[in-house]
Amino acid sequence: MFGLPTTATAPFCPTEVAGTIAVAQGAPLWRKILRFAGPGLLVSIGYMDPGNWATDIQAGSQFGYSLLFVVILSSLAAIVLQCLSMRLGIATKKDLAVHCREQYSPRTGKTLWFFAEISIIACDVAEVLGSALAFKLLFGVSLVNGVLLTAFDTLIVLGLKGRGFRQVEAIILGLIITISLCLFTELLFIKPDWSAVAAGAIPSLKALSSQEPLYIAIGILGATIMPHNLYLHSSIVQTRVVADNDQSRLQAIRFSRLDTIFSLMVALVINVAILVLAAAAFHGKGNNVAIEIDQAFHLLDPIAGTAVAGILFGVALLASGQSSTFTGTIAGQVIMDGFLKIKIPCWQRRLITRSLALIPALIGVMILGEHSVGRLLVMSQVVLSLQLPFAMYPLIKLTGRRDLMGIFANSMTTSVLSWLLFVIISAANIWLVFQAFAV
Repeated sequence: MFGLPTTATAPFCPTEVAGTIAVAQGAPLWRKILRFAGPGLLVSIGYMDPGNWATDIQAGSQFGYSLLFVVILSSLAAIVLQCLSMRLGIATKKDLAVHCREQYSPRTGKTLWFFAEISIIACDVAEVLGSALAFKLLFGVSLVNGVLLTAFDTLIVLGLKGRGFRQVEAIILGLIITISLCLFTELLFIKPDWSAVAAGAIPSLKALSSQEPLYIAIGILGATIMPHNLYLHSSIVQTRVVADNDQSRLQAIRFSRLDTIFSLMVALVINVAILVLAAAAFHGKGNNVAIEIDQAFHLLDPIAGTAVAGILFGVALLASGQSSTFTGTIAGQVIMDGFLKIKIPCWQRRLITRSLALIPALIGVMILGEHSVGRLLVMSQVVLSLQLPFAMYPLIKLTGRRDLMGIFANSMTTSVLSWLLFVIISAANIWLVFQAFAV
């Protein structure tokens, strides 16, 4: 990827390949930018997983373009948090999980580890459901059999053993391109009202004035910001070797910030495309009820006037689920190593996570039926949203400590903005959970 050096014999897991990509101080600017590019891509894929699809499709089909600004603001909040995570890893040469183990009591550290693992399992449940639905739509298998088929993605992770980190980044880039091409090709078929799209991008309290759109908006928030990505990013930025001085770390932070912002802006565009696609295809045709993700595939064919649209939808959904599998595996390894000092092969880590995700996915499908994917995906995002404050709090707290971060500690403006996000997201999650149990 980008013609950069790799370590052919390096294992797949980032905890064992850290420092394999050297960054020379005297290199041209364009080469430095390319050498720091990559970690943001791995993080960004978590922001376009099947959980995002489910919330964006429901929002677009039921409320048109009016909640588009929620997707944009949620993504901007994610950029702020991921930049904090990146800066923590570069400034201290330790990831968030390691800091939590070292800075907190064993009991607190184990509690944070437990919540982090729950977030990975909840995210993997969404990946299982999304991939299972894609198998069903593309190949006609039952949803239960589609869930069982997702167990074999462990073989894909095993096949990556021996690959350098650049190869993994290249695979993720390929999957992101696949998702993008499928979605934007469908937009050509649907032809949305771009003036209405622009209006929906403007924040509006009126759009959130009733309970139902507010519920969906908070669901988008919960699906957008992934707790385990905060642990992941602080680790994988360390795969770039820089000199051990403040000037080199400052340069690394600047280039990594560019990588982070660009990659998450790509994720933002994809999420916007999903919501716009749903709004133009369903809400714009006089259908103002919520369309779930499994219904969207069948309804696209007659609306777009071609069977290709449905196939593209299924391929993009499958790519979304599989790409999230890679990052979930890496994040799981980072969290287990950081909190517990336990290292196991990545395929074993994948097997553990996927086994734990298959159980609730199978139970949910068997109890709620073949058309339950949308509901189950939203439920997984509710569980996921619960874990976010437990990752945000130590991240904001640690990056604000000058004794730990030195000159890279949060400025007053960054601290105020970060804590404000923490309060808003925590309050939104509490409201979301209350509503979920009240229904």
